[in-house]
Amino acid sequence: MGDHLEKGQHALLNEGDENEMEIFGYQTQRCRKALCLIGSIFSLGILPLVFYWRPAWHVWANCVPCSLQEADVVLLKTTDEFKIYSWKKVMWISLSALSRTSGLTPDHPLITDEEYIINRAIRKPDLKVRYIKVQKIRYVWNNLEGQFQKIGSLEDWLSSAKIHQKFGLGLTSEEQEIRRLICGPNAIDVEITPIWKLLIKEVLNPFYIFQLFSVCLWFSEDYKEYALAIILMSVISIALTVYDLRQQSVKLHHLVESHNSITVSVCERKAGAQDLESRLLVPGDLLILTGSRVQMPCDAILIDGSCVVDEGMLTGESIPVTKTPLSQMASSAPWRMQTEADPRRHVLFCGTEVIQARAAASGTVRAVVLQTGFNTAKGDLVRSILYPKPMNFKLYRDAIRFLLCLVGTATIGMIYTLCVYVLSGEPPEEVVRKALDVITIAVPPALPAALTTGIIYAQRRLKRKGIFCISPQRINVCGQLNLVCFDKTGTLTRGGLDPWGVVPCDQNGFQAVHSFASGKALPQGPLCAAMASCHSLILLDGTIQGDPMDLKMFEATKWEMTISGDDFHIKGMLAHTMVVKPTDTVGQVPVEGLAILRQFPFSSALQRMTVIVQEMRGDRLAFMKVPSSFISELQIYTTQGFRVIALAYKKLENDCPATALMREKVESDLIFLGLLILENRLKEETKPVLEELISARIRTVMITGDNLQTAITVARKSGMVSEGQKVILVEANEATGSSSASVSWKLVEEKKYIPLENQDNYINIREEVPDHGREGSYHFALSGKSFRVLSQHFSSLLPKILMNGTIFARMSPGQKSSLVEEFQKLDYFVGMCGDGANDCGALKMAHVGISLSEQEASVASPFTSKTANIECVPYLIKEGRAALVTSFCMFKYMALYSMIQYVGVLLLYWETNSLSNYQFLFQDLAITTLIGVTMNLNGANPKLVPFRPAGRLISPPLLLSVIINILLSLAMHIVGFVLVRKQPWYLMELHSACTVRNESISAITTSPNVPEKNRSHSPFSSFENTTIWFLGTINCIIVALVFSKGKPFRQPTYTNYIFVLVLIMQMGVCLFILFADIPELHRRLDLLCTPVLWRVYILIMISSNFIVSFAVEETIIENRALWLAVKRCFGYQSKSQYRIWQRNLANDSNWPPLNQTSCSDMQGVSYSNPVFESNEEQL
Repeated sequence: MGDHLEKGQHALLNEGDENEMEIFGYQTQRCRKALCLIGSIFSLGILPLVFYWRPAWHVWANCVPCSLQEADVVLLKTTDEFKIYSWKKVMWISLSALSRTSGLTPDHPLITDEEYIINRAIRKPDLKVRYIKVQKIRYVWNNLEGQFQKIGSLEDWLSSAKIHQKFGLGLTSEEQEIRRLICGPNAIDVEITPIWKLLIKEVLNPFYIFQLFSVCLWFSEDYKEYALAIILMSVISIALTVYDLRQQSVKLHHLVESHNSITVSVCERKAGAQDLESRLLVPGDLLILTGSRVQMPCDAILIDGSCVVDEGMLTGESIPVTKTPLSQMASSAPWRMQTEADPRRHVLFCGTEVIQARAAASGTVRAVVLQTGFNTAKGDLVRSILYPKPMNFKLYRDAIRFLLCLVGTATIGMIYTLCVYVLSGEPPEEVVRKALDVITIAVPPALPAALTTGIIYAQRRLKRKGIFCISPQRINVCGQLNLVCFDKTGTLTRGGLDPWGVVPCDQNGFQAVHSFASGKALPQGPLCAAMASCHSLILLDGTIQGDPMDLKMFEATKWEMTISGDDFHIKGMLAHTMVVKPTDTVGQVPVEGLAILRQFPFSSALQRMTVIVQEMRGDRLAFMKVPSSFISELQIYTTQGFRVIALAYKKLENDCPATALMREKVESDLIFLGLLILENRLKEETKPVLEELISARIRTVMITGDNLQTAITVARKSGMVSEGQKVILVEANEATGSSSASVSWKLVEEKKYIPLENQDNYINIREEVPDHGREGSYHFALSGKSFRVLSQHFSSLLPKILMNGTIFARMSPGQKSSLVEEFQKLDYFVGMCGDGANDCGALKMAHVGISLSEQEASVASPFTSKTANIECVPYLIKEGRAALVTSFCMFKYMALYSMIQYVGVLLLYWETNSLSNYQFLFQDLAITTLIGVTMNLNGANPKLVPFRPAGRLISPPLLLSVIINILLSLAMHIVGFVLVRKQPWYLMELHSACTVRNESISAITTSPNVPEKNRSHSPFSSFENTTIWFLGTINCIIVALVFSKGKPFRQPTYTNYIFVLVLIMQMGVCLFILFADIPELHRRLDLLCTPVLWRVYILIMISSNFIVSFAVEETIIENRALWLAVKRCFGYQSKSQYRIWQRNLANDSNWPPLNQTSCSDMQGVSYSNPVFESNEEQL
């Protein structure tokens, strides 16, 4: 309906964003609403339930389409593949209260200025604002542009000059009141969801509604024992789910609770600074930052002074980051675009901690509130947890189809039942009851509980290994992973960098390497002084804090850091300045110490950092560090995985104040001092784990923010790139003036390392790698810049590169997420493993995110490992595969159990008979329920095999297994049903054949042991009933044994001792009932005694069924070689995108290109999962 609306009735919300939605306007009609109310009453609540499951139907039934401007209800539909509908009421904010207290009128200057969205949202003359609230964000109706727009942040078009001019002195109290009403409170409110709400939401699941229907039907038939058992299992299942959801809700509430109760100092334009609750902050407010250890309650732009901030909540790394003020420029360009530097260096993000605030000339540290509430960085993280992207997993779609098939089967059974019972002249209520019984038999109500137990067992096994899961349904998805992306630093390698050595340089060139491992003191001089002072470390509570690399560099000098006292005077130096000086252990030094006068923080755009220092009783100097560009000397170390930093310095004039010096002047004409070499060692577990994954044919990919050469070396050392495989560097460049975007391909030469003098030093022998066959013998390596250019200009080329792309370096957090998404478009099941540092987006985007950090940033990750290494990855995949196979086993078993009962009951219905309540109870409770609880206990196989289990319920082997076993059961039941009617003792009027002797069947006599008063008069007792019940009951046990899979994905069935014991006990009890002549037992179970020979026949039929079923399962269903041969015979080829590309590239003799450059003839085209076409141009 929503697709055929006129213009103005439909628009896009958050266009281009990840959470983009279509929005449709509707107006409620009273007559429609009244009809729906009547329908709800007459349907006994079924109609509201349907509307709850289908929100769009609710809107279409109650409302009529209209323009968004007139709408009182909006229908929202996500634009992703899931097309999820939801609806929201349009609400109003009235500013009339302000008009009375503040004299606000429609022609007031604060309202007539329509430059800002807030003013455009106010409708004149009644001073009202229309808005909707979607996923915690407010969207106001922009009267000028005629659309809903997000509110709660400053406009993106604002220039730095405009921010200083408009907000530099604060807002007036009237402006604050208007913004508070329209933007709402600055709070990330995550209420702890009441248990009754969680309970209702869980109980209204369609399957639990079906269970309620089944239970009511069983109570009406006095089948209360199993009804109570199902109620108990459902209550346990619901309680566990509600408990998990409640714990997550509590955890998230505590995560954001402290954010909402902070007192801040705000500068009001007329009244000056005043303390205010953080909930009252609005975009544009001017914050005054004082003291240290201040939690930021919002996102704010720093406009005066500087701050040292701990951004661990966002990045996962508790590394102090220096924030600099947004300078006031004349340009009218948006403030984010005014400089090449990263604009985030000016932003204090919500949830981060201001460790230190340093005032500038004005004497205060000031920041303008940029975003509030759920619009902030922390709010966005919390929203991603509250509203996760739905999981597109075929197993769950197939499960719905599986249930629909069972419903279809039940419908056929109902029609058959109606025909038989109506023709037999049975009472109408009996006919209806029997027909409804068929539904509860064909669709097993115990299925959700049985599947839940398997997931719970897997979750418990993971917990014992220190892997915690907040999304249990993802465990099954782990079983399908065939590509795992890894962050490098802190994940594959150790978290910090260790100093390896320095290479001094003088006018004669590079000198001998000074190795820190030798234990010798570093020679004192400018190089040592540069290492001691050129960093962003701070001294907080007597502890040095900062970037781990800077910390290691400083510690290697054996200097110390202090804060200057009030009696410490140097010209141009403020009191309490940072001072570094040699310790007594260093020995003779040329300087007493260095006072750090000014820092130019590291800039990702400039790729350098500089400090201005003052020697005690000496010169003023500038020291700079920068990633080295001395190619020949640099490659000796970078190809071995070392991080190389170049150091330089220059002398400055003492008379010029440090604050007056321009960065460009300070960083020119420096003298090169040498290279600092740091190493990032692999974790011990990395190489064995990667080898295990690669041997299991699971692709491994590295996504890192580190430099490309180091990443390539780590990939080689870790085994991600095997010995003898080529690494091809893909370099893509943006279009310039006359030339279009281009991409070039260069072979990265492999270096061999030879130990020298028994030390950890290496020399390089340049040697090109021989070609050992094209397929799988090469890997692509590229940087984040190249990835961006390829995405924009080489859309058809990107998937080809991704097919063998293994090393992605200098990737931003956003690019990591994009790369994971691109792999998913190729139909890979993608896992992402990171330590939380800049990996949050990718962890959320992946099918399975595994965080190795317990920082707040990893709350969004489905899995968190307490052990900070990648050993958890193969273990998680093994458990996922075992859980997936267990789910299939349970689906198959429940299908067979239902069909066995279904076939048996329909055969008995032919005689207008059925199974009795106690017979049903024995099968449902004593057999199936115990099997459902214990079959799932098999652990995962410790070996990771090189293939995955089937990912779909409708896969040919699984369907064939179910169909064959259903046919075998059907045949066995029909044979038993027909044969029993042909037995000579069948027509006995006394309904007992206990005394029939096998040698003289014709001599029928009444058993003297069964007096008349003890004979069964139950309406269910018959020879057909007895035969069908024994065949069905024992068949349920046999099917459980046949379907309980062991290797290759689970441990062998015999290791599941509880399950084996249960099967033995169940089989023993069944055989005892079959062969024991205990009249009271038979009476209780509504069974009749049969001749021993017939009982043997029953056993023969069951044994034959077991032998055939087991043989088929082992020789056909589980025969992987046979199914591969069948695929080859019929020419079946996988339709997965990555398989299509693999086949294409294998036949492409020109791929991969080497020493070539290709130019783009397309500008700005994005890749969106193209299907390969054979006539695609060859590069």
